[in-house]
Amino acid sequence: MSKRNKLQKFAEIYSYPHVFENFNPKEPKLLGEQGKEVELKGQWASTFFQNEHPITLELACGKGDYTIGLARRFPDRNFIGVDIKGARIWRGAKTALEDNLLNVAFLRTRIEQLHYFFGAQEVADIWITFADPFLSKPNRRLTNPKFLDMFHPLLQPDGYIHLKTDSLDLYEYTLEVMQDVTNYKIVYQNDDIYSSELYDDALEIKTFYEISHLKAGKTIKYILLQRIES
Repeated sequence: MSKRNKLQKFAEIYSYPHVFENFNPKEPKLLGEQGKEVELKGQWASTFFQNEHPITLELACGKGDYTIGLARRFPDRNFIGVDIKGARIWRGAKTALEDNLLNVAFLRTRIEQLHYFFGAQEVADIWITFADPFLSKPNRRLTNPKFLDMFHPLLQPDGYIHLKTDSLDLYEYTLEVMQDVTNYKIVYQNDDIYSSELYDDALEIKTFYEISHLKAGKTIKYILLQRIES
């Protein structure tokens, strides 16, 4: 992607009313449309979405394929795609705007910063879809215990984490991690979700990467975790 194209996308995002950004991880300010500072922690539903619907996050959302797919399928829920790459978020944000999807927002920030922007028990579900498995850096995997611990206070009681991946390494790593985790339980696991009836209709949504993986003959894996008190 050319530098000019990136700058054009950043300029468009800057004007979008449903995209929020944090540019400096050392200064956790949230900027909205035209760079206006906003405070949404604990009030995403009431202040931005202006409803009382449950909130779902898609982490490392990339172009927002799953965020958009979920929003179309579940109009009575709110969805927020989170990624650090603004040029990626642009695609999903533009689609949401063009299709008038009022239950969609995007947050450009590091996932490690989520606690600055979401209040206690503000999130009902978290989706992790085809995230980088970080084969040589297990501490960066989104199902690493440090991330699970960080997500825990943000999730509502009995809230869920969905992991959908083509990576056998990430799938097996998550199952291994769960042997020692006390603040979540495994509700469901499957190392080939399309070999039988789908556990959840939301799994029908396919990202660009998933379609590529399936064409390459890879199987798609899924783990559903539920928040519990340790």
